[in-house]
Parts: sequence; structure tokens; C-alpha cells
Amino acid sequence: MKKLLLSSIIIIIGITFLGRLSYLQIFNFSQDQILEDPAIKAIYDYPERGYIYDRNNKLLVGNDPAYDVMVIPREVKSLDTLEFCALLDIDKARFIKQLKKARNYSTRLPSVLVPQLSKEDYARLQEKMRRYTGFYIQKRLLRYYNTNSAANVLGYISEVNERDLAKNATYVQGELTGRTGVERVYEDTLRGRKGVQYLQKDRFNRDIGKYKDGDLDVEPVQGKEIQITIDKELQEYGERLMKGKWGGIVAIEPSSGEILTMISGPTYEPSLLVGRKRSRNYTRLYNDSIAKPTFDRSISFEKSPGSPFKAINALIALQEGVIIPQTTFKCYNGFYIRNRKKGCHCGGGIRNLNIGIYESCNAYFVGTYKKIFEKFETNTEAMNTWEKHVRSFGLGSYLGSDLHTGRPGTVPSASLYDKWYGKGNRRWSAITTYSNAIGQGEVNVTPVQLANMTAAIANRGHFFTPHILKKIDGEEISNPVFSVAKYTTIDKKHFEPVIQGMVDVYKKGTARNVQIPGIEIAGKTGTVENFMKIDSVRMQLTDNSVFVAFAPVDNPKIAIAVYIQNGYYGGRYAGHIASLLIEKYLKGEITRKDLEHRMLTRSLEAEYQKPYSGEPFEINEYDWSKHEISLPDEKEEPKKE
Repeated sequence: MKKLLLSSIIIIIGITFLGRLSYLQIFNFSQDQILEDPAIKAIYDYPERGYIYDRNNKLLVGNDPAYDVMVIPREVKSLDTLEFCALLDIDKARFIKQLKKARNYSTRLPSVLVPQLSKEDYARLQEKMRRYTGFYIQKRLLRYYNTNSAANVLGYISEVNERDLAKNATYVQGELTGRTGVERVYEDTLRGRKGVQYLQKDRFNRDIGKYKDGDLDVEPVQGKEIQITIDKELQEYGERLMKGKWGGIVAIEPSSGEILTMISGPTYEPSLLVGRKRSRNYTRLYNDSIAKPTFDRSISFEKSPGSPFKAINALIALQEGVIIPQTTFKCYNGFYIRNRKKGCHCGGGIRNLNIGIYESCNAYFVGTYKKIFEKFETNTEAMNTWEKHVRSFGLGSYLGSDLHTGRPGTVPSASLYDKWYGKGNRRWSAITTYSNAIGQGEVNVTPVQLANMTAAIANRGHFFTPHILKKIDGEEISNPVFSVAKYTTIDKKHFEPVIQGMVDVYKKGTARNVQIPGIEIAGKTGTVENFMKIDSVRMQLTDNSVFVAFAPVDNPKIAIAVYIQNGYYGGRYAGHIASLLIEKYLKGEITRKDLEHRMLTRSLEAEYQKPYSGEPFEINEYDWSKHEISLPDEKEEPKKE
């Protein structure tokens, strides 16, 4: 009886063990469980990353083959470390560091020891690697760039780190992921799905074939190709014009919100962040604390908008009914704030809305701004109303676009001034905040916000959220975030007199010298005070040059904002560049060769070196007399009244 009982127990235990083992092997396995078996090795097959095309189906980013030296730590046997390092062209310290990193990640899973060998290195190494147990070479694909431009738009990819691995279980050590730009935003689309082969080993650690005849293997799935809204030729041309200049340029198609070009200067070639020198190049670029080539000025550079913001104040005043186009203010070659005169370049006289815009009269817009406040019983109510209108143009927010980063800008509020000056109707007023009237106050914008504001004016009161994605695998993307119009708080009827003033900026105003034959353009120049702290001392540098425009006026195809640091005044550098890009996009060629020659040959590098050259600076009262002057030849000095 005891023998029968013992036999029954043994049989039951055996059946249970076999059943559980069969269940685990057949019905309930995971990759980790498979790889726990020392007789099984996983070989990953990385898919081809999705190609990136421009709006006209011109290739921007493709793929090139590269090779990684992989290591499986638990399989490594004793070796001549110095000989192996010499073969791989790395030093012993790096070898030890990478091997330790691989062991910390997993002793049984493969890790990258030396990434991204060239074809030549691969050909030299592939036969010799067999002598080193635990190491092998794995093919992968790296990015190939069919352009030297758009680094800030396209972004770059790099190896996943411990933080990536902790956040996303689908990544493995050595895999690549998008870090910035389109590569980051659309990582899941471009990445595809990696494949894996499980190989069985014998007791001598030799490969003897596929595990379970390959039933558990997974085929790689190629990443999807995407088409972005950028115009390759326009982007490349704009970056040529920006050589030697710092700033941001954004152009938008008003009817869709598609971003046509997004330029940041200075920039770098995207190919610098590919291959074995990527890390070294990135460190050099990132540590350039003066030029900051990795800082995307097109979406993160926050500065005062200058005179283009006068168009917004005009629209607010018209909407609130405090002025009509015929309303006039007298300019005394300036205006008075608490008995102190502030200058204006326009020469003085009686100014209506049209003249106020095309001559960029400061006195007119300060008077308009005061009228807005006079309508309301309290300054708080006036500021709240003003702020609501300003924000309806997309200012003071990230806009909700598919750009991976950026800055929201600033729109001042009543609560801000309460904090600064104290609460109470008399603690602050339109006089206290008058700089908002001319775009020199607490309002800060980015170039993409300025371009979007201009698109809203071009559309007579609405805009589409700026975005960069157009198609995935040839299919149009319908996203209500981007396809549904956002309306400003300004009625459509109020835009025409403001737009006419912007047209006259080109015809007879501050941009008359940058007109383009055959294209009717509406624009607005801007000159912005430029301060910088150096060794805790606030210094006034050469003014920033700003220009916004759209064209054609009656059927807008492009709205653009150009912001040039230390670019003097609006009609100078920014105005030249904006006009050239508009002509390039609409005509495909350049007729204003004089403007083009200036921008291709003239640099502002000397201006950017001044703060670091030891030259003395003085902080003077801002000279309004040079505000908004456009010259036929920039060798001339701005006229002073």
C-alpha cells in the first residue's frame, strides 16, 4: 500500500511538472523566459526606418547601411584585450566601460560594444571577429540626408539610454530612437518593428539551427514613410540667405497652416549627427554657448515683436469701436509720456490708420492704445479685454502644433501688472504699459507665432494650427487639431483697412525698397531694442530686425515672419530676406538680384562678436529716430530727423 501511494505521488508530481513545462513552452512563453535558457540566442533584425520627403515628394532623409559590434557578456571568454581593442580602433578604457555597461544591462542579451562601423571597417573585421567568442557584427541602417539643411526640423536619432529602456519595454539596448524634430515626434511611425531570430546552441556553444524551427521568430516591419510640409528648395535657399546671421524664419501656407520653411540660424548640417562621430560633434555643437547652433530660434526664440504688433492693436481698437480708419492723432515727431517726449521717425503731422501703419507712427499707436483703455471703467477690465484679443491670434501659447518643442511667448495680463505695481485702478494704466502699443513692452513672441499671427491677418480673421506632417505612406492625414479653423475675436470687416496699410508699407512706406515685381505683398517692418547681460551688466546692442508679410494679398499662398538678431531695422536684413523668400516660393526664381547679392554676401558676425570682444558699450535712451527706416543701400546710415 505504501509502495502504491509513493508511486502515485511520484506519477502525479511528474505529470504536473510535465504539464507545467509544456504550458510554459507552448502556451505561455515570453522573450525573457526564452532568453533565460543559455542554449538560446536572440539575433535582432532592425527594420529600415521610414523615409522622409518634402511637400513636393523630394527625398530629405533615407537610410545607409552600417554595422555594430555586439557583445553577449555571459559568452565572452578570455581574450587579448589590447589586440582586440587595436582591431576595433578603441582604447582599453572604453572597452572596459562598454563591457561593464553591457553586463549591467543584461549578461544574456546582446548589447552594442562599438556602434556604427563603416562598410570599410566591416569588410576588414568580419572574418577576424570569429576568433573572439561572445562578439559578433550586426548590420543596421543609419540615416542618410539628401540635404545639408533643415537639421532643426528633421532632428536626429541616437542610441536608447537607460531612461528610454525603463519607459518603453519594446526597446532593447543598442536600438536607435528619435531625439529631436520630426524624428522624435513621429518616432512610432518612422521606427517600424524590429524582428528577432532565436538560435539553438549545443553544449559546445555552437549554433545548431533555429529554435523551434523558427516558429517563434518575428519578421521586421519597415517604418512608414512620411511626407512633411517643408519645401526643400525654399528651406535650402533660406538657410543660404541666413549664413552669417542669427535668428529665426517661419513661413506658413495660410489656407492650411502647413509650415513651408522653418529656419534657425546659425545651424549645422544634419549629417554631423550620424555615425561614430555623432557624440563628439553633438558635444561640440551643444557646448557652443555663444552661437548656440542646437537652439531652435524658429520656435524657441522669445523676443518683443516690435512694430508688426501694431497691426494687432489697430484691429483691437477697430473691434472695440474706439477708432475708425479715419480717426487721427497728431504726431509731434514723437509723443509725450508724463511730460517726457519719446521719439518717432515718421516726421510728425496728422496721422490716420493707413499712414500710421505704413509710416509706422509710434504716436498714432500709443494714442490708439490709450483709447482702448479709456473705453472701460477700470484698467483691469481694459487689460483683460486687450489680452483676450491678443491671445486669439495664437500669441502667448504653444499653438498646439506637432513641433516637438518651443516656447509659449508672453502676453501680459492685469494680474501681472497688479503683481508688479500693486492692485488698484490708479497703480498702473495705459501710460504705465504704453510700450505694449508699439510691440516693445512685456509682449514676447517666437517667429512661428509671428508667422501664424500674419497668416491670421492674411485670412481675415482665422488661422489653422501650424504643423509639419502632411502624409503617412502616401495617405493624407486628417487631424481636426490642424484642419479646423481657429477664429480670432476680430470681425472680418476690420481687416481690410489694416491690410491696406500693410500693402502701402511696400508701396510707399518703410519697405518700399524691397518690393518684388509682379507680386502684391502686404508687410510690416519692425525694429526691436536689443539688450544682453554680460558679467551681470545690462548692455544695449544693435537692434533686432523684424519683418512679417504675406502674398499675394487677395489669395495668400505664403505668410512669413523673419527675425534677425542685431539686424539693425526691419527693412534692412529681415525685409530683404522675407521678400526674397516670397519671390522664390511664388515664382521659383529671383528677379531682385540686388537684394539677393546683399544677403548672400553680407554677414553680421562682427555684430555677434562685439559683446565678447571687450569693446565698451553704453546704455543710452533708445534712439527712435532710426526706427523703421528702409534704405536702398545699407552702406548709408539711417536718416535722423
